[in-house]
Amino acid sequence: MNTDTPPSTAQTLADPDTPFAVVDVHKTLRNIDRLASKADQLGVTLRPHVKTAKSLDVAALLHHGTPCPVTVSTLAEAEAFADAGYTDITYAVGIDPHKLPRVIALLRRGVTLRVLLDSQEQAESVAAAARQAGIAIPAQLEIDCDGHRGGLKTNAPALLEAGRILNDADCLDGVLTHAGESYYVSTPDEQRLAAKNERDTAVAAADKLRTAGLPVSTVSVGSTPTAHAADDLTGVTELRAGNYVFFDLVMAGIGVCRIDDLALSVVVTVIGHRPEYGWIITDGGWMAMSRDRGTANQSQDQGYGLVTDLDGHLIPGLVMSAASQEHGTLTARDGATLPDLPVGTRLRILPNHACATAAQHHGYHVIDSSRPTTAAPGVQAIWNRISGW
Repeated sequence: MNTDTPPSTAQTLADPDTPFAVVDVHKTLRNIDRLASKADQLGVTLRPHVKTAKSLDVAALLHHGTPCPVTVSTLAEAEAFADAGYTDITYAVGIDPHKLPRVIALLRRGVTLRVLLDSQEQAESVAAAARQAGIAIPAQLEIDCDGHRGGLKTNAPALLEAGRILNDADCLDGVLTHAGESYYVSTPDEQRLAAKNERDTAVAAADKLRTAGLPVSTVSVGSTPTAHAADDLTGVTELRAGNYVFFDLVMAGIGVCRIDDLALSVVVTVIGHRPEYGWIITDGGWMAMSRDRGTANQSQDQGYGLVTDLDGHLIPGLVMSAASQEHGTLTARDGATLPDLPVGTRLRILPNHACATAAQHHGYHVIDSSRPTTAAPGVQAIWNRISGW
């Protein structure tokens, strides 16, 4: 991971040593407002997933600077957000029983921290820990709506078995599902169907539990594609999404956003040329961009990222086509002419997967593209990220 330049020395994007991550706060706010309006229209609580930015500063943009319900992917995030005054948190990764003491410690601080599980064994661990601690551990049953990864099918016997175990310990909070396969559908109709299936599956699981006499207060759904595609969330109480704050080339590739909506980029510097191969070499390899090749199976493979100038304007036909640890290779495609970019030229790379690229950096240099400039974009602030698990 790179060490970002302290705020006192970074006045514009021309100043810090490259590579470093950049967040455009203007685009971030625009992306945030778009989904907030959608959640309001659908009549559900929006519970943003902070795993993409992992930043208290970015989270402060979500609800006008005041803590709001959030989703986290690590207990380190939960602890950092609790320290900052967030008291309504869902830890949306299947619970490892070894981590329950940290969960209980947050609950004792007055934080409502929900855990996630999809097995009878996990339910028994949560129930036993809750009884031993003398405190309820709110737990949600993960529901598999599309075979993407973990979760219980609505017809699985373990759904009711785990629900009863949790309820007997006063720990059953509800159900949660995530339509992860929606990242691979590329038409509006397919995305609406994925959103409908996500809702229908979660509601069916909740109904099955209720029919068995088990309480369900939370019915939680969400992914960035389905959150934007949903047109009816009847029976759902909350909507989750995370990638939408920054967006990325994968989301642009399936039509959820435009390339102009991408708020995260990485600044790199041209350090060499191999004209015999048609290469421009930069100092930003996969350690700066990640190895994620999420657009490889889309209709347009974007390599390791698209290339813009320092002001954020796309350079036509130029793509980061290859990466080694600290070197990025830029090439022209689609009949484009390789531009003349001398050694020392600074560029920005738009990432395939915002979560993976952001994770390569300690923080973000913040710019505001709504502010006109005659020089390199000015750095408004430096925002730190939360790391670890």
